[in-house]
Amino acid sequence: MRKYLKVWWLYTINSFQVQLNVRWAFVLFIFAKILRFAAFIFFLVVLVKSTKVLAGYNLDQVILFFLSFNLLDILSQLIFREVYRFRAVILSGNFDYYLMKPLNPLFRSLFTGADLFDFATLIPLIFALLYFINKLQLLDIIHLSSYFLMLLVGLVIALSFHIFVLSLGIFTTEVDNAVFVYRDLMGMGRVPVDIYMEPIRGLVTFIIPVGIMMTFPAKSLMGLLSLSSLVYSILFAAFLFYLSLNIWKIALRNYSSASS
Repeated sequence: MRKYLKVWWLYTINSFQVQLNVRWAFVLFIFAKILRFAAFIFFLVVLVKSTKVLAGYNLDQVILFFLSFNLLDILSQLIFREVYRFRAVILSGNFDYYLMKPLNPLFRSLFTGADLFDFATLIPLIFALLYFINKLQLLDIIHLSSYFLMLLVGLVIALSFHIFVLSLGIFTTEVDNAVFVYRDLMGMGRVPVDIYMEPIRGLVTFIIPVGIMMTFPAKSLMGLLSLSSLVYSILFAAFLFYLSLNIWKIALRNYSSASS
C-alpha cells in the first residue's frame, strides 16, 4: 500500500507541474468552472423561488443536493482523470509497457493522472458544503457518518464505471464516447432524482445508479434515507465493483499487444 501511495504522489506532483506550465489555461478553466457553477445555482434559485419547493425540498436543500453532486463528480474526475487518456495509451501501444512494469496496470490506468484544475475547485466547494450543512443544522453524528459512507459508496460505483470504460477501451479502443455517456447520465443527478416520474426515477436510482451516487448521500445527511436503501446501496456497489474487476481480467486476457 505504501508503495502505491508513493507512486501516486509522484505521478500527481508530475501531473500538477505539467498543468502549471500553461497558467493562463488554469485561470481560464477555473473561471469557466465558477461561471458554470454560478449559472446553475442561479437556475435553481429561480426555479425553486417560482415553485416554492422542488420535489418536496426547499431551496437550501436543493442547493445541498447540487453541492453534494459536485463534490462526488469533482472527486471522481480528480482521482480517475487518467482514464480520459486511456484511448491514446492503447492506440500508441504504451499499454504494453504498463503490462511489463512492476506496477498493477489497473492502478496505472486509473490513478496516475490527478488533475490540478479539479483540485482547485474542490476547496471552495467544501466550504460551501459546510456552510449549508451548518445552515440546515445537519450536524447529527449518525447522519454525518452515513453521509460519508454514502459518498464512499458513490466513489466505489464511479470507480467501477471507470474500470468498465477501461475494459471497453481494451476491447474496442472506444473510451471517449463511453466517458461522455457516463458523464451525461451522471448529470441527471444535479437535482434530486425525486423530480423524475416513474419509471425513469426507478431506472436512474436502481438500474443506472445515479440516485445512489448523487442523491442518496444528501438524503442520508438529511435523515431521509431508509436503512434498507443504505444496505442495498452498499451491496450494489460491492457487486458492481466485483463485476468490473472480473470484466477487467477478461479484457486483459483478450488484449492484443501492439507488436502482435
